[in-house]
Amino acid sequence: MTKELLNKKDIERILSRIAHEIIEKNKGTEGLCLVGIQRGGVHLAVRLSLKIRGIEHVAIDVGSLDISLYRDDVGIRKNHPVVRTTSIPCDITGKKIVLVDDVVYTGRSIRAAMDALMDYGRPAQIELAVLIDRGHRELPIRPDFVGKNIPTSRSENIEVQLEEDGMEDRVLIQSQAAE
Repeated sequence: MTKELLNKKDIERILSRIAHEIIEKNKGTEGLCLVGIQRGGVHLAVRLSLKIRGIEHVAIDVGSLDISLYRDDVGIRKNHPVVRTTSIPCDITGKKIVLVDDVVYTGRSIRAAMDALMDYGRPAQIELAVLIDRGHRELPIRPDFVGKNIPTSRSENIEVQLEEDGMEDRVLIQSQAAE
């Protein structure tokens, strides 16, 4: 069973709010860099940067981060990881980094992202922005900016579909028991 939780307008509204929250919490855009976690996080980071530019009339750096080789399950997964591009457009040392991801679940991907990021420098601070927080944390990781909290069971799956991947913008919840 699949149910739509958010549509295109909902996602746009949420991203506008998060962009304002990022600006407010950081007292502007000075020293700010958005880094999206491959794949969905990269698309969301680009969209957030455009919204921030529209509000503050300043372009901020946006990067992409591949975490596949930093995951703690890389050796036990059935499938080999698909390695994607990492592109950090600036020296992150001393910068305020906002990691961007589509869904936070156990927190393990975010831990891997922080490990990967540290290979590129020592940021002044790292914040986390997510479109969806579905709970079930296994590590002490809490997003600074959350689009929507969606309590789920472990038998459910959240799927974020984005135009950049050739789909209609929406967030779906799927019951794995029925699939």
